[in-house]
Amino acid sequence: MKRNDYISWDEYFMGVALLASKRSKDPNTQVGACIVSPDNIILSTGYNGFPIGCSDDEYPWAREGEETKYPYVVHAELNAILNCNGKSLHGASIYVALFPCNECAKAIIQSGIREVVYLSDKYADTDATKASKRMLASAGVSLRQLKPQVDSILLDFRVKE
Repeated sequence: MKRNDYISWDEYFMGVALLASKRSKDPNTQVGACIVSPDNIILSTGYNGFPIGCSDDEYPWAREGEETKYPYVVHAELNAILNCNGKSLHGASIYVALFPCNECAKAIIQSGIREVVYLSDKYADTDATKASKRMLASAGVSLRQLKPQVDSILLDFRVKE
């Protein structure tokens, strides 16, 4: 008899996005993204951080004040799109914990991604998120909030003998 307590494809891909977010050095917000082909093959992952060559120790992580992280940080969705190394993203889905901003929505649309699967929409009332939803809807990109059947997934690095 096969196991019956395995996770769904949605939970698997969102889990990969959440695992990618653990690479982010941002002290406040860690976001990961996972792009998946229509036949459930992972095409790319990404997380929020500074561009390659821009030191995590030399650029600001502040959210407020004279110099903030906002002009410098590359969001998880854009990093995942840029990390795909020329693979076609036409018809793909992107899994992301936080609903994409308007700038990421533009990149999602232009790349050919057809579905956004997200966990949280905590910035739903902001102008950026409203613009994002308007553009994604106009471009025919499907939006789906994931309601996982599991609360957590445990990764255990201990080797079982």
